[in-house]
Amino acid sequence: MAAPFTDRLAAAVQSKRSALVVGLDPRLESLPLAVRRAAEEAAGAGAAPRQVAAEAIRRFDEAVIRLVAPSAVAVKPQIAFYERYGPPGLAAYEHAVAAARAAGLLVIGDIKRGDIGTTAEAYAEAHLTGDAAADAVTLNPYLGSDSVAPFLQTAARVGGGVFVLVRTSNPSARELQDLPVRGRPLHEHVAELVNAWGSESRGACGYSSVGAVVGATAPAELERLRRLMPHAWLLVPGVGAQGATAADVAAAFDRGGLGALVNSSRGILYAFRDPAADDWQTPIRDAARQLRDQLRDAALQAAS
Repeated sequence: MAAPFTDRLAAAVQSKRSALVVGLDPRLESLPLAVRRAAEEAAGAGAAPRQVAAEAIRRFDEAVIRLVAPSAVAVKPQIAFYERYGPPGLAAYEHAVAAARAAGLLVIGDIKRGDIGTTAEAYAEAHLTGDAAADAVTLNPYLGSDSVAPFLQTAARVGGGVFVLVRTSNPSARELQDLPVRGRPLHEHVAELVNAWGSESRGACGYSSVGAVVGATAPAELERLRRLMPHAWLLVPGVGAQGATAADVAAAFDRGGLGALVNSSRGILYAFRDPAADDWQTPIRDAARQLRDQLRDAALQAAS
């Protein structure tokens, strides 16, 4: 069995001095024209549109992973952008997992599953075991503990991890996640569950392999949830295209610079802005490096 996810993650954060996760959200219409044309040529005349799209995604992912590997500790492929292209798209997802592994990056499968019983067991086996396994996955906990338990059991068996949605970065999150329940927002009750679920999976680094997704777009909640989940890694989306800055996530870090991972997707993937640009790779590399450095500063701010 692999070492616990939490300790592998801590080692990567410390060795790279980075808390950056790059989200892989490949949208065909936004990919560089050069990549799309190369995919069409490689697929050949008469190739099915799904096959051409998957080939373009594979080529783009390979380049992105190579460009961000020096700055990031992990990538987070969002499976919806692959599933939309059927079996060729799912093959591209598996290719991204393998390419990230080969580049020395951890993989967080952004699958947001949430089901019960044998269905949850099947999802856990599909995404945490086998050749295309992610190191950790994202989960939706709103079906309750029996929707999370199969993932916790599988993760414990293989040395994997999970990130549970607690307070997300989308504008309408407050419609449900901030509802008052027994005098407190619902997301605080979910945070307490995360704390309990992770109590038996703490690694040598002091953190659990059961983490939480907490958006940077709600900085007050982020600071409070850091206190409520002192042993949980926080996966923090919302920096960049959604409006939050690196400074907004300082409260997620501990004094040693651990405890938080900050995800950026569009702000790095499409930093080149113009798909027709000849040099689309340098902006991706530079955007990843710049955010890594900004997050270092945020971690230092937390330590001071």
